[in-house]
Amino acid sequence: MGSVRMDGRFFLILFLINCVFAKHEQYIGYTVHGVGLRNQDDIVFLTQLQVELDLDVWSVGMVGGRDASIMVKPALRDQFLNALDKRGLRHYVERDNVYRALEEFEEDFKQWRMMRSNAAAAPYDNYARYADIEAYLDRLGQEYPNIVTVVNAGNSFEGRPIKYVKISTTNFEDINKPIYFLDAAMHSREWSTTPVALYTIHRLVEDLRVEDRDLLENIDWVILPVYNPDGYEYSHTDNRMWRRSRSYNASISAECYGVDLNRNFDIFFGQISVSSNPCSDIYPGPYANSEIETQHVRDMLYQYLDRTQIYMNIHTYGSYVLYGFDNETLPSNAAQLHHVASAMGAHIDAKKLPEAVYYSVGNSAFVLYAASGTAQDYAQSIGIPFSYTLELPDFNKYHFLVPAEYIPQINGETYAGIAESARMSYQFYRHRLN
Repeated sequence: MGSVRMDGRFFLILFLINCVFAKHEQYIGYTVHGVGLRNQDDIVFLTQLQVELDLDVWSVGMVGGRDASIMVKPALRDQFLNALDKRGLRHYVERDNVYRALEEFEEDFKQWRMMRSNAAAAPYDNYARYADIEAYLDRLGQEYPNIVTVVNAGNSFEGRPIKYVKISTTNFEDINKPIYFLDAAMHSREWSTTPVALYTIHRLVEDLRVEDRDLLENIDWVILPVYNPDGYEYSHTDNRMWRRSRSYNASISAECYGVDLNRNFDIFFGQISVSSNPCSDIYPGPYANSEIETQHVRDMLYQYLDRTQIYMNIHTYGSYVLYGFDNETLPSNAAQLHHVASAMGAHIDAKKLPEAVYYSVGNSAFVLYAASGTAQDYAQSIGIPFSYTLELPDFNKYHFLVPAEYIPQINGETYAGIAESARMSYQFYRHRLN
């Protein structure tokens, strides 16, 4: 029998095939189910079931308008469906093969990048890796030193610099200008949020148009494109559906990493929509502000507190503009909060695609669901007048796996809403000074 000679290239190919398969294989057998909602009690039921069965709630839905979307492990599927049937809830399969969906998304993204000659040059028009985002911010700081300052808020748990930009025509020294504080990618898998933050920077710095000069001249900006760089990178390299940070504490769990950063702030901590299971996607951490990423953003909020008029915490998906509080109480300026949120949503809706749902606006506990320890509630509680959670669109079908070709659409429509809310924030800030 003759021997078969296999060179290093053969083994390299086998290794790469294995790596691709291993990246998503944990989701083999996973399914996503749509669940119809009749009332708020159904939402409470689903959030309780989320904790009991360690479900991954992609979208909790909205009574009378939007169904919930829930990813389920194969081992718990029958138990989950039986619970829905027992309660009499309508349900159906939205994705019958999550593994295949992840494989197809990755392959489509690779093909899309191969077709674009300028992909690396435009991180705001791409699902860029963190190193490319850092390089983009640093380049802007070097090329536009009169208006852009790149700041390292501190390092992440794994040692990555958490960089943000300050954009100002007056070196952040004019007390008559409000600050607009915007961040993105708090939850790792929400890739479409970072291009919005980067595109906002691009429009204010590289592509400032005549009609937008007031946004630069009247307002100072703090923009953090990647709140959770460790998780963001992990979602690119190892687990596309990773949501949490990447901190590790062997005394809490020897096998599970990370914390839901939007449950980690020191407000109503550990009370609502959380799990004590350190492996859960809604694990809030061992104590409030336990995560270094939370601490950095908390310190930033206090650093710019005197002039910050709007805090915008960008997530995806669902098409919502939400405000506090999650304990079902309202801030004293709830009417103004709703007014600005409605204007923002309307400006986005004016540019939306026909297949996208219209934005819904309101208190997060009533419109979406209550959660404790959120950045939105914390920023409002320490004195930022207008604090919001913005949930971007998924075009009613893509969930977290929005194809890259939709990035320009999301950027453009969302920027219109950001611009309108910034202009309104300026007017409210002027009134605040008088």
